[in-house]
Amino acid sequence: MSTILNSAEYLKNLFGMEGEVAVVIGGAGELGGALSAGLGQAGAHVVVADMGEEACKTRVEKLKTLHVNSSYTVVNITRRNSIKDLLNESLKITGRVDMLINCAGINVGTPFLEVDPDQWDKIFAVNLKGMMEACQVFIESMLTNDEGGAILNIGSVNSDRPLSRVFAYAASKAGVVNLTQNIAQEFATKKIRANSICPGFFPAEQNRKLLDAERIDNIMRGTPMRRYGTPHELVGAALLLLSKKAGSYMTGSTVYVDGGFTCSWF
Repeated sequence: MSTILNSAEYLKNLFGMEGEVAVVIGGAGELGGALSAGLGQAGAHVVVADMGEEACKTRVEKLKTLHVNSSYTVVNITRRNSIKDLLNESLKITGRVDMLINCAGINVGTPFLEVDPDQWDKIFAVNLKGMMEACQVFIESMLTNDEGGAILNIGSVNSDRPLSRVFAYAASKAGVVNLTQNIAQEFATKKIRANSICPGFFPAEQNRKLLDAERIDNIMRGTPMRRYGTPHELVGAALLLLSKKAGSYMTGSTVYVDGGFTCSWF
């Protein structure tokens, strides 16, 4: 006979992450910070990983005000040894890693004929190559877990449609979705799930400088909900894709959280 649960117990059973560990690369940023808070409030211990120690400390302090179990480790995602150190430090602190969330990303806006090849390489090194190496390093560890693990990679609405002046960013984010699908396919029988979220327009410090009046007008006309997203609006999709129960049959999926941008005719 099935156990009858009240609504709170049912949701906790479906989406709860008590006892699990999530490593959030890019966790000191706005989107990574919101995902860290959401996973932590669902019960996970969150390891915030980012470039700057002070930013990591600040994020962990904010998480602790939400009663989130958290720690931090500085990482340079463009260096494989640094990613390995992140894994080893996370295992030392928590004893296991159940989830890897790849949020790190950089962007520069230029017309196509002004794209700097060195800048292109730098963007790909963070947005795609670094993500690939992080997945390699962490999946190798997850394969030793009895329950496997889950990967969540952050793409973009640019993953399947071009936007002006962000050529390297858009190309790298298209690669994120393809990389995620390939990982999902290869490890589906090994209890490793990999999915991606593609956010619409969630202005953060790194991309606000790209938003001139004309661009803002185009974004609003192309977004049926006629507003930007706020970071916490990514959390529901993340909980679904990372949950061992709610998302147990989801791998290789791409979820767009974009206010309708990708279904707009404009």
